[in-house]
Amino acid sequence: MAFSDLLEQVGSTGRFQVVHVTLLSMPILMMASHNLLQNFVAAVPPHHCAPHANISMSSMSARDVLRATVPLGTNGKLEHCKRYAHPQWQLLSSNSSEILWEEGVEEIEMQSCEDGWYYNTTEMSSTIITEWDLVCDQRALKQMSQTTYMGGVLVGAVLFGGLSDRFGRRVLLLISNLMMAVGGTCAAFSTSFTMFCIFRVCCGMCHCFFSSVVEWIPTRVRTVVGTGTGYCYTTGQLTLAAVAYCIRDWRWLTLAVSLPFYVSFLYSWWFLESARWLVLTKRSEQAVKNLKTVARINGRHAEADKINLEMLQESMKKEMACSKGSYSALDLLRTSSMRTITVCLSAVWFSTSFAYYGLSMDLQKFGVSIYLIQIIFGAVDIPAKILVTISMSMLGRRPSQCGALVLAGVIILINLLVPHVYIYVCLWIFLFVFFANGNAKILFSVVSHSLL
Repeated sequence: MAFSDLLEQVGSTGRFQVVHVTLLSMPILMMASHNLLQNFVAAVPPHHCAPHANISMSSMSARDVLRATVPLGTNGKLEHCKRYAHPQWQLLSSNSSEILWEEGVEEIEMQSCEDGWYYNTTEMSSTIITEWDLVCDQRALKQMSQTTYMGGVLVGAVLFGGLSDRFGRRVLLLISNLMMAVGGTCAAFSTSFTMFCIFRVCCGMCHCFFSSVVEWIPTRVRTVVGTGTGYCYTTGQLTLAAVAYCIRDWRWLTLAVSLPFYVSFLYSWWFLESARWLVLTKRSEQAVKNLKTVARINGRHAEADKINLEMLQESMKKEMACSKGSYSALDLLRTSSMRTITVCLSAVWFSTSFAYYGLSMDLQKFGVSIYLIQIIFGAVDIPAKILVTISMSMLGRRPSQCGALVLAGVIILINLLVPHVYIYVCLWIFLFVFFANGNAKILFSVVSHSLL
């Protein structure tokens, strides 16, 4: 008897598994909101230099003050990053057109926005951009905040994977929920950009929910469960758009997507530690207790009474023999077969993640409502998942994965040939890219789950 047979005996898809997967779906849903939070908390509103501080605006309109202090750019809009060194009051009496007027003042002395900026808060009442003036010379810091978050994801993948093997899945799940909740709360109340980035790193590290989902799930239904958790992620993208539309302040928005993790932390104490991990760490008695608990929750009381230490050790004999050896990351490159698999899987993960996050983390570039485009990009995942299910059933995983990757790559190359002035053509192309790349990412996630 193998361990998978033991899972079938206690109820592989019973009440326990349904509750287990359902409860783990909420942090996965909210994790999508954290991944794409940058689109809203770091949105750049229309802005221009503030007029000189010593100008009295009581005797003239704001439009006249701006015309005398802030030049127009080549696009006919106010310059974002420079103003006249001295107010040009003579421009208010000019009879020439704005174009001729602009050409006549090209050599007037300019200066940077020494008195700060004015931001249009119609769309967003507050973002980290307006909070810490991350524009002009500081505009690179906008991407820095997302880079630090993804850096946290990288560190967490390396660190938490090893820690979960040492201390158990349940402990790391509790830590992840608590870190995400506390880190998100602290980020919402950050008093500096540096503090905000530090706590975003903490949030990025807490991505260990997916592996916990399949610990009590048999191999034969992991594809279905993997697809289901993918739908949770899609729902999270749609939820973020709705929450961000209702909450226009970046602090309250960050807090809103972080508070649910406190609830997840509280009910995570209910989760049972992986029986497989307990056996491999020589805690077989606790593993037997957990299996009996699962059987009773699933209504299989007779099977619960039959489970004993000898039966468990017999089912885990092969895995226990494999665990006696010591392994490292170098073992992934030890043989030619392992090298090929490792390189191919790494290349697929890199390409799909690079394209997916590159498209989804800067929605303002499309020039339409970021709330609408967030909903569209999230909704595109739904037909992608349906197509994945049909494709894998009819063609298999390898042709489906290959086709999705090729389709995404071809559409990205086509986009290079389309001038960006055709904004709606580019938008449709990017939607197809997102659809194809979403296919590839979903497929690869499903394949990864089935290999666990």
